[in-house]
Amino acid sequence: MVTASSSAPTIKFLQSATSPAWVEQAIAHLDVILLDHSHCERKAAGVALNLMFRYPSNAKLVRTLTAIAQEELEHFEQVNQILERRGIALGPLSAPPYGATLSAQVRRAEPQRLLDSLLVSGLIEARSHERLGLLAEHCPEPDLARFYRALMASEARHYGAYWVLATTYFDRSDVNARLEELAAVESEVLATLHPEPRVHS
Repeated sequence: MVTASSSAPTIKFLQSATSPAWVEQAIAHLDVILLDHSHCERKAAGVALNLMFRYPSNAKLVRTLTAIAQEELEHFEQVNQILERRGIALGPLSAPPYGATLSAQVRRAEPQRLLDSLLVSGLIEARSHERLGLLAEHCPEPDLARFYRALMASEARHYGAYWVLATTYFDRSDVNARLEELAAVESEVLATLHPEPRVHS
């Protein structure tokens, strides 16, 4: 049985740690988690590309997100190779409320839209970093555990990159205040375990 951590979450951005119940659910359904992981990597690449297309005159943003999109697509291919070896076909999965809830927090008027988009992306990457670490720690399959561990550094770089972009284009006090608001929503949506195993559920 997975036991709860006695320490507060140490991942920058996150206000709460993932529950042991999620870890148990994920480990019991690794094939579904892998399939959902494939979807997550594809969506993450798409988010980076969409931001590049929306803000093409922001040179630093374009450079940073080009690298992130490329890396997310590499991870997408790596997960798909694992799925193929396990005989798991690519296919649709119903989405938990996590992504839609966070997207709904993004304000539509600029420049707030850019700030919120960067911070929501950073929050998602931070949660991915945390959860891949938990999978690496608890996964009973050594090869898969090593794979998750190898991806952790990339996820940390990604949420750090979104943070740097936010503080490049916005005052740090405004970034911190908005991050606190969005992180509270992110934590709340994960407070109830989704009945279907997902990376962000």
